[in-house]
Amino acid sequence: MADAGSHIAAVVATSTCAHCQREIPSSNIDLHSVHCARNLQKCEHCGEIVPRKLMEEHYNENHAPVNCSLCKETLQQEILDLHKREQCTQRMVACVYCEYELPAIDIHEHQDVCGNRTDFCQTCKKYIRLREWIGHGMQCHLSSNGSAESSSARTIPEREVQPPPPVRPARAVPAAQHRRLLFTIAVTGIAVMVGSILFQKEESF
Repeated sequence: MADAGSHIAAVVATSTCAHCQREIPSSNIDLHSVHCARNLQKCEHCGEIVPRKLMEEHYNENHAPVNCSLCKETLQQEILDLHKREQCTQRMVACVYCEYELPAIDIHEHQDVCGNRTDFCQTCKKYIRLREWIGHGMQCHLSSNGSAESSSARTIPEREVQPPPPVRPARAVPAAQHRRLLFTIAVTGIAVMVGSILFQKEESF
């Protein structure tokens, strides 16, 4: 039994390769180590075991510094996606007030101005700044519900309709005053006619 156990242990015994850190059967470790050191290399950036002839390609594809296509900043490929999504100053970000997209470097200045614009609240009939709209909407909604309940118990009186003022009849002109008016008109007409005749005689001389 002891001989059988030692035989099994000898079969499964392994050793760790100093190059690739893999467990290799102890009987093959020497041959493997020579082959591994000659043909394989551990990437110092990610720890992956890569064939030596492909190491440069592996580095260029996975670890070589690249320029961000938006801001032209040089960075590692591993963080390129994160940089474009959350950190790049030239990534497009939508304004929280008007949803217009601007570069991230300009969005704060834009929102400072855009948030000060006002919009008319149909509930309270006031102009409210956009930056205060969310809080105002909740407060205004609660206030309107309370006022609606209280106003339901009140009866709004109808406005009294005032009758139009009476029309005064035209005042009659006395007969004596009417005769004096006609006499004045007649005298004025005669004077004009006499003046016209005298003026024509002077021109004939």
